[in-house]
This record gives sequence, structure tokens and C-alpha cells, in this order.
Amino acid sequence: MSEEQKKQLEQQLWNIANTLRGKMDADEFRDYILGFIFFKYLSERMHLYANKLLQQDNILYKDINENTSDGKEYLEAIRKESLGKLGYFLKPSELFTNISAKGNSLAGGDTFILEDLTTILRNIEASTLGTESEDDFGNLFEDLDLTSTKLGKTDEQRNTIISKVLAHLEKIDFQLENTEIDVLGDAYEYLISQFASGAGKKAGEFYTPQEVSKILAKIVTVGKDRLKSVYDPTCGSGSLLLRVAKEVKEVSAFYGQEMNRTTYNLARMNMILHNVHYKKFDIKQEDTLERPQHINERFEAIVANPPFSAKWSANPLHMNDERFSQYGKLAPSSKADYAFLQHMIHQLAENGTMAIVLPHGALFRGGAEAHIRQYLIEDRNYLDTVIGLPANVFYGTGIPTCILVFKKCREHSENILFIDASEHYEKVKTQNVLRQEHIEKIANTYRNRTTEDKYSYVATMDEVIENEYNLNIPRYVDTFEEEEPVDLEVVSNELQSLESDIAETDKTIADFCNELNIKSPF
Repeated sequence: MSEEQKKQLEQQLWNIANTLRGKMDADEFRDYILGFIFFKYLSERMHLYANKLLQQDNILYKDINENTSDGKEYLEAIRKESLGKLGYFLKPSELFTNISAKGNSLAGGDTFILEDLTTILRNIEASTLGTESEDDFGNLFEDLDLTSTKLGKTDEQRNTIISKVLAHLEKIDFQLENTEIDVLGDAYEYLISQFASGAGKKAGEFYTPQEVSKILAKIVTVGKDRLKSVYDPTCGSGSLLLRVAKEVKEVSAFYGQEMNRTTYNLARMNMILHNVHYKKFDIKQEDTLERPQHINERFEAIVANPPFSAKWSANPLHMNDERFSQYGKLAPSSKADYAFLQHMIHQLAENGTMAIVLPHGALFRGGAEAHIRQYLIEDRNYLDTVIGLPANVFYGTGIPTCILVFKKCREHSENILFIDASEHYEKVKTQNVLRQEHIEKIANTYRNRTTEDKYSYVATMDEVIENEYNLNIPRYVDTFEEEEPVDLEVVSNELQSLESDIAETDKTIADFCNELNIKSPF
């Protein structure tokens, strides 16, 4: 897709957002727009697949009469094939283009469609019951409340708004037949990122900025063109998992866990929209620390951007949990950063690589965190690389962050690489942005494991021990800039000149005071 085409697509999408803007918060109309995009995708994919099955009979899917015996026979055969291949089923009358035309007054429609639309969305979910795809499609559309008064006070108002949104979407050609471009993926990423940028702190619940995602993805795929599995224990919208897939030829399986119900639905949609077969992903909704859903699995690549310094139970019973027991201490209840880290270490395969984004404080905070940090370095020797990122690159928080890279079988077990990328960014409005050259510099430095003045340093284990396992990057990467030497003679002359100016000013003030017949302050 050309840049011009991409801009046109983004404009169309923003026009849709504007239809709903002012009626509800950004994260609310996000759910409607992304939900309808997903419905359109399922519809178009169903249409293409059915037409392919009907090709030898020289019949188009949309022309099948659902009320005749022949039509019903065709539909039953297509339904069986579709459930196995796609994981769901839609009848011709349920296709997006049909329901959109019914509600579009400009296209001769102007019919009340809310009830039909609600039925269609429920039918998609119901079509999967008792099949392998049931868990992946169940309740996917539950956030699309077409009765919400936020869409309009009356049914008619709500119908008008929804019809407009569908009409806008109908104009976008997702070009599903063209495997070389990803119109849908671009649309989805654009909307998610736009909503994130306007959602403040809440954005961290569902989105990791693409630049950071790219760094994590590049790190966990170094030296590999295929992955057996990738896992994200706090997967949000799933964009980070999908980013990893872009760095290799193939990922055999995607795993994720997400606590927020709406975001969990978003992640499942995102997987299907990016043409990940329902058998290849396993996304669960639960609290990862309290109720892990993939505890017996081990993953070749793990990536995560967990909520920064989130609270967790730190229940003493967790000391019996194999994820935490060997460390001797639990992460503090006020900061779950190391709890997520321990969880990920437990799930990491022996040949795997994991990369986690954490607040900068995780590098040097004391107490239980210092104890866990020392154990990981001294006893396990799992820590491979520490990367300092610029402040203000994440939506909703300006705090500096870092990436920690861990491996159970390290190629460079005698040292730890430190990268200070905190000053390598471009300022865009109020946000600091990592450009492609900044991302590549981090990735290349990690790959080549090089020391560069004021940017990176390969520290020996003795140096880390000497620093008492404190990983604060300035202890290893010296970014101090020498100031120009001060010419004392010039300074002395300037001071003499200032003294002379002061004396002259004092004399002027004293003269004014005499003229006014008042006491001089000097």
C-alpha cells in the first residue's frame, strides 16, 4: 500500500470516528468501530470462501435463495466447510453489504436495521457453538451494545448513527484477495494507535507503541526465521504478538492472557483480522499472576509490556507457587513488576528469549526487588541485556522505561550488555518518538553486542557484582559531556566590568535621590 493510499484509508476511518465523536468517550466508540470492522471482515471472508466453493457450480453466494430446498442444501454444505476452514458461518442475508444497504438511505435503503444487526452478530457467535472455534468467537461482540443511549436517545437516532457508520465502512475495500497488502491490518493498527494517543493513561491497558513493539520483536527473533511459539502474559490488543510475527517467516502458535474483558475481545478480533487461523492462537481472559492459564507451556519467545508498578496480592501462599518459590521473596504488593518478570521466566523455554518493558526503577529499587534481581543475575545468570528508553514514549505516562532481556541459555554468560538509548529520539508535539534509525541502532547494538562511547557498554559480571547488582545504566554507560574549560582571566575582566557598571548605576540613583531631596540608599 502506497503512502497516499494509506492516508486516504486513514481519512476514511477518521470520518467514521467523527460520526460518533462527541456522543461518547474515545475508548467507547473505539469498540463500536473496531467491532463493525471485524464484522465486515468476517462477512467479506465468508463471501470469498463461499464463492470459491460454488465456483464449479457457476453460482454466486449472494444469489442463493435461503428459502428453497436447493438453497438450504447449498447453505448446509457451505456451513460445514466454513466452520472447519474459517471457524464461523454467515448466511447470504447476513452479509455486511446487505445489512449496510438496508440502512443506507443514500443507496435507497433507510430501513430500521438494529434488530437485524443484533441478530446477525449473535448468529455469528452461535454458529461456532460445539466447534473447535467456540472459545475464540464466544461473546466477541458483547461490547457492541446497539441499545446504548450513548448512540442516541431514541431507536431512530441510534439506527441513523449505526447506518452511517456501516455506510462509511462499506466504501473501504479491504482487498482480501490481495495477499501482498494488509489494508485491514493497517486500518486496525491506525485506529488502535489513534485511540491510544487520545486515551491518556488508559491506553496502557491495550496498546504498546509500535516503535517499542518493533524493538521487542527484533530482540526475541535474533538468529531465527521461525518460532514454535510466542507468548504475551499481558497481551492487551495483541498487537505486540502480531509484531513478532512480522519479524519471522512463520510463528506456529500465539499465546496470550489479558485481564480486561473488552481488551481480551479486541485481541481475539485482532488475531482473526490478521489472518491468524483460530487453531493457531490461544488467548485467555484472566489475571495472569493470580490465575495463569498456560502454566504448563514453555515458549520460545516471550514479550510483554505489563502495567507499570501495578498492585497485586503478594499473598504468602504464592511462596508455594513454583513461579516464585525458588527466589525466597515475593515482589512487593505495591509493585508487581518483578512478579510479572518471574512469571515470564518460569514460562520461558530453555532455548527461548524474553524481553519485558519495565519502569526504570526496576533497575535499582531495593528490598525484595533487589533480592530477586541478585538471584536472577548471580544464581541463575539469566539477565542478558539492559536497554534504557527515552522518557515519554508511552501513552499516558512520562516516566523513563527500560527493556530487560533474559535467556536461560546465554551465549555471553560472562557479561551483560547495557544500552543507553534515552537521548535518541525525535520530539513530536508532547510525545517522544523513536524513528526507524533509532530502532535499528538499538537492534544492531544488541545483535553485535558492541561497546560504543556514550551509548553502550559490555559489562563484566565482576563490574555488576561491584555495583551490588544495581543495574542503573549511568553506572555502566558514561554519558557525561565535558564542558568547555573556563577562561578565568575573561571571567575576572567581566566581573570588573560589572563592578564598574554597578558603581555607575549607584551614582545615578544617588543623584536622583539628591534632586528629590530624599535619603540615598547608598
